[in-house]
Amino acid sequence: MPANENFIPVYLFTGFLDAGKTQFMRQTLNDPRFDTGERTLVILCEEGEEELDEQAMAAKSVKIVTIDDPSELTEDNLLALVKKNDAKRVLIEYNGMWQLTDLFNAIPDELGIYQEMCFADATTFLSYNQNMRSLVVDKLKTAELIVFNRYSDSIDMQELHKICRGVSRGINIAYEYTDGRVKYDDIVDPLPFDVNAPSIKLEDRDYALWYRDVMEEPTKYSGKEMTFRGLVATDPKFPANCFAVGRHVMTCCVEDIQYMAVAAEWEGSKELKSREWVNVTGKVSFERNRLYRGKGPVLKITKVEKTDPPAQEVATFY
Repeated sequence: MPANENFIPVYLFTGFLDAGKTQFMRQTLNDPRFDTGERTLVILCEEGEEELDEQAMAAKSVKIVTIDDPSELTEDNLLALVKKNDAKRVLIEYNGMWQLTDLFNAIPDELGIYQEMCFADATTFLSYNQNMRSLVVDKLKTAELIVFNRYSDSIDMQELHKICRGVSRGINIAYEYTDGRVKYDDIVDPLPFDVNAPSIKLEDRDYALWYRDVMEEPTKYSGKEMTFRGLVATDPKFPANCFAVGRHVMTCCVEDIQYMAVAAEWEGSKELKSREWVNVTGKVSFERNRLYRGKGPVLKITKVEKTDPPAQEVATFY
């Protein structure tokens, strides 16, 4: 979630016991870039082998509190802790056996998730995934980054990658070796549609992936016919016979939902109204359009049909 001065930022560290959460939190709190003297509240939801030195943390204006039961995760309780400690930011080490929904539902309006990172022991992750799949999915689906600690080349990186991207196509993946070296995942995921086909019909679930791809490499789609369901946006300031069509897309959290659309040209555009759902078909052209600051993908519409909203109106990358 992007920074917002109206919110107290929450840094969320998730993962299972002894996955390296506390160690990373300690490194973060001691990092000169983070150690700015701001009053910081650390909420620990489980006890592992690693511990934070409360006396050393107090010297950095860091207050540590422990929550032993998910029933303590209420809006009133969290807000009271923040106010009592006059916290300007919050770090939460979350219990891997608790559902994140409980925490998300408890976050008061005054707080906002700023960053969410997941940690996992690479040597035991496959076992967790096999035996506690629902909890693994719960931790992966909203995380921006997962760090696999205790990684070695004997571990199948492709298998770890497949599990993570199967849950969240937008998650970043890092592998930390026992000697401290870090390798970032650069495995290329195939798109869920045939980008080489002259005509591409998008499934509703694939819009976000296509939109990111066409914005990064628009010339790849030049001349191709696209068909997809989208939400119309019109404006008198748009060029003649021009409208926007796209979807609201959630990259990470509810707070970052944005309308992501492409420019479309159609002689019947005056018949359309904003917030109408339509199935559109048209050929992609890469050219200048006033809806962009320069060139971008423009859909030359050949067919428009009004339709119902998709089952999931907000598109995601997973």
